[in-house]
Amino acid sequence: MEEGFRLLSQIFGYQKGSPMLFNSGQFLGLFIVFFAFYLIIQKKINFRLIWTILFSFLFYYKASGWYLFILLLSILVDYFVALWIDKAQKKSVKKTLLVFSILINVGLLFYFKYTNFFIDNINQVAGQKIPLLDIFLPIGISFYTFQTLSYVIDVYKGILKPMTNFLDYAFYMSFFPHLVAGPIVRAKDFLPQVRQELSFDPDRVYEGFYLVCKGLIKKVIFADFMAQYADIVYSNPEGYSGFEHLIAMYAYTLQIYCDFSGYSDMAIGIAKWMGYDLGVNFRTPYQSKNITEFWRRWHISLSSWLRDYIYIPLGGSRKGIIKTYLFLMTTMLIGGFWHGADWKFILWGGVHGIALATHKFWLSKTENISYFKNNKIWNIFSALLTFHLVAFLWIYFRANSFSDANYSIYAIFNRMDLNFIQPFLNVRGLFLILLIVGYITHFIPDKIKLMAQKTIGDSPFYVKTIILLIIIQLMLQFQSESVQPFIYFQF
Repeated sequence: MEEGFRLLSQIFGYQKGSPMLFNSGQFLGLFIVFFAFYLIIQKKINFRLIWTILFSFLFYYKASGWYLFILLLSILVDYFVALWIDKAQKKSVKKTLLVFSILINVGLLFYFKYTNFFIDNINQVAGQKIPLLDIFLPIGISFYTFQTLSYVIDVYKGILKPMTNFLDYAFYMSFFPHLVAGPIVRAKDFLPQVRQELSFDPDRVYEGFYLVCKGLIKKVIFADFMAQYADIVYSNPEGYSGFEHLIAMYAYTLQIYCDFSGYSDMAIGIAKWMGYDLGVNFRTPYQSKNITEFWRRWHISLSSWLRDYIYIPLGGSRKGIIKTYLFLMTTMLIGGFWHGADWKFILWGGVHGIALATHKFWLSKTENISYFKNNKIWNIFSALLTFHLVAFLWIYFRANSFSDANYSIYAIFNRMDLNFIQPFLNVRGLFLILLIVGYITHFIPDKIKLMAQKTIGDSPFYVKTIILLIIIQLMLQFQSESVQPFIYFQF
């Protein structure tokens, strides 16, 4: 009996320090049980919604423990606030309710994510010794906070009618594929799908399978393997040469893309299996020819959220060029601060804001110069410049501190010793091969990737089985000793 309770506790209990992830065997086992019953009841809509909500709550509890109640509070508050906003006759009442929702949601986010940041800065500026609080950051709070705020704001603006069925709203907010690390799904895109008749045609099932496999390859084979080298260098930056810092920068640049887009691929693929569409969150961002294009391809759900709920409401490009630059800077500073409670994230966002403003200024001066529009040499130079700007800024994203990031960049430009190349090749040949293969696959034109996807999709079942077995074998070959969390998991 005691052994049975222990087993149930391991299956359904929260294990601190070992959250349930998409790339874990624990998730796979629970998901198979969930999905088998899901297929049986999928035509009974209310049962389907309740079953998915319960599994989503279990998934979140296994990831974040009793902080599940923070998610429940957010769902309850905004469900009723949206209804009250819709019923209110006076504009002032509607605005008061909107402000109340923002204060509750942003207040919770600020408490859990930024309290110690402000205490630490007060201590440094004022010379105080206020003790930091023992605060655990609830997993996914940054994502579901932005998601619920977009719903309430859209209801306030009259873009959406509020949901009158609590079950539908709880399903939208807790849907486990996107719950802990996005994509940030808009209510206007997802809510119409909630009660639709589901389609499980072979093409949709295969597309989901393809995305999940692609996401696992990105995460387990590329991201986790790149992390092994990047972690070594950034844990002791002064112990490595400029060449090794340069390789670590390229490794982390590939790692963060494969890690985050890999999660998105898996989330979107699992949602497709379940009959839902979460959109697209990444479109080969490192192929971008300028920084504006990069932000249209990278974490699309966040960049579009920042555009629609911060940049455009501030004034966008409607109030003159100087204010446009100011609004871009403000938006990206907020975006940087959203990523983490540290000045290095604020700097990261601020420099991206400067780059976006600079590009907008450049366009205004070169819009009538044909050379800069279709010249292949210029496009290649522009793409390389954009890629390396993004890559160098990732150093601030990854480094443990400002000083470590500054030293890493200093080492690349001032401690470059090419004598390290040969020893590096001797010791880390496999790592270098994976690094090169990772970038080659990223820069393959999208048309070729779509052709490959279609070819595999049209292939016989035994071919798909062989490909799956090869993927599993590669994952077993390259996986770490323990399941590695996603970079954006605790945001």
